[in-house]
Amino acid sequence: MNPPVQLGNPIVNIAIFVIFVVATLTIVIRVTSGGNKKSSGDFYTGGAQFSGQQNGFAIAGDYLSAASFLGIVGAIAFSGYDGLLYSIGFLVAWLVALLLVAEPLRNTGKYTMADVLSFRMKNKPVRLAAAISTLVISFFYLIAQMAGAGGLVSLLLGLRGDVAQIIVIALVGILLIVYVLIGGMKGTTWVQMIKAVLLIAGALIMSIWVLALFGFNLSEVMGRAVEVNNNPANGLGCTPEACTAGDKLLPPMAKYGSNPIGFISLAIALVLGTAGLPHVLVRFYTVPTAQEARKSVTWAIGLIGAFYLFTLILGFGAAAIVPGGQQAINAMPGKANAAAPALAFFLPGAGEPSLGGTILMAVIAGVAFATILAVVAGLAIASSASFAHDIFNSIMHDGKADPEREVKVARNTVIVIGTLAIVGGIFARSMNVAFLVALAFAVAASANLPSILFSLYWKRFNTRGSLWSIYGGLISALFLIVFSPAVSTPIGAAKPLASAMFPDAQFAWFPYDNPALVSVPVGFLLGIIGTLTSKPEFPEKQAEMEVRSMTGAGAEQAITH
Repeated sequence: MNPPVQLGNPIVNIAIFVIFVVATLTIVIRVTSGGNKKSSGDFYTGGAQFSGQQNGFAIAGDYLSAASFLGIVGAIAFSGYDGLLYSIGFLVAWLVALLLVAEPLRNTGKYTMADVLSFRMKNKPVRLAAAISTLVISFFYLIAQMAGAGGLVSLLLGLRGDVAQIIVIALVGILLIVYVLIGGMKGTTWVQMIKAVLLIAGALIMSIWVLALFGFNLSEVMGRAVEVNNNPANGLGCTPEACTAGDKLLPPMAKYGSNPIGFISLAIALVLGTAGLPHVLVRFYTVPTAQEARKSVTWAIGLIGAFYLFTLILGFGAAAIVPGGQQAINAMPGKANAAAPALAFFLPGAGEPSLGGTILMAVIAGVAFATILAVVAGLAIASSASFAHDIFNSIMHDGKADPEREVKVARNTVIVIGTLAIVGGIFARSMNVAFLVALAFAVAASANLPSILFSLYWKRFNTRGSLWSIYGGLISALFLIVFSPAVSTPIGAAKPLASAMFPDAQFAWFPYDNPALVSVPVGFLLGIIGTLTSKPEFPEKQAEMEVRSMTGAGAEQAITH
């Protein structure tokens, strides 16, 4: 039989959504009541009171977005092991964060990445550059999540048409504003922890269920998936073009089978981008010590790694269990992104609709909503901290702004960011969301990471090197993305490229979707050239930063004052 286009019962799904919103809002209010809501440290870092284990769960909740859950399961369901390569890139990236960034960043900074970059440089120009980079990355990442929310949550609720998507996007934006204004970083962290538990537990239960149906033999699951879709020569049975066109969140890796250099470029962005993402970096300031920061990344690696192993089972399980396999999934709203919800719907009945499937589908709908909400809240915190702390306080008021006024500016910034996210998400609801996510990773790897690593580990690094690195990486990444196949059809192509943002236009001369292969080396190279063509500066600050980043001496004073 062919599965219905509508999965589950929209009324049950909506009820689960309402229960989740009420429950998490109650928790946010309780954990933040009685706190010092006017303290900048409380709003930005939750008072740096979370343990490494708690922060590890929060990092996992912040990092595992809708693309990780719905997108990667769909990618594996349609492209087999090629889809898993995306997961590997996301996971390996955390080794860079663990070994090179987490501990020294926590020792050196206070609230934002700009604290580290400007520590031994000329404060205002470097802080402004870091703030601009942070806001650009956060904005594109935020729009990607909001646009994904419109399509995916509309699918899960059984809503149809542009009006329904606009309503969903507005709802997510309003809830984003409410959660952050009420809870600050403390409330947001608790939402992220809850979401991580729900997501990983749900994926674990579904994975065990899938394996149980096949005698706990993963090879049987894979064999059944190939048998159902009957085309092992092409991943699991779809062409690269069809896979890409069918998946609006995360294009399967099958498209890179004939383009290994394009895959390398994407891999560079994924592996190096994570350690430069603002909403990831800000989480290192929510723990009291550098040791806890390192422990939090260790916990995050374990949780995220386990989750991505579950996606392998879920992806093959969807291709094997959903009646009609890939063809049926591709006929559903959301296409490849519907693989995980479709699996949840048919799993309890072993391929047949059932009451258990309707309930499990409702839970998955709630988890998907929690996923989007937790990520956008983390992005809003990072953006508001960057504007209020870096631009308003440090640049406009020389670091002497009243803390209460700074927090007020941060709260107002959240409202502005939430409003812009709603508007941007509405306009981007039909755009290629993978393009926006890849852009955020590419810019983070090109602009932020070179300057972070040079600041922490190169004594000679100076203000000019930092500015050239940040602006050079930022501009080159944006420029190459504009002229890439992700935006338009390549010049001279015989037919429009369906996966491009503007398929009817032809101005793409850069051959790869992701610019990281070029823009990341540009960021590092400009940092080196800028430094070597200018004089060394502030040797005493460099020495202080080296001692603090490696030992933590003086870090507690920086956090508490």
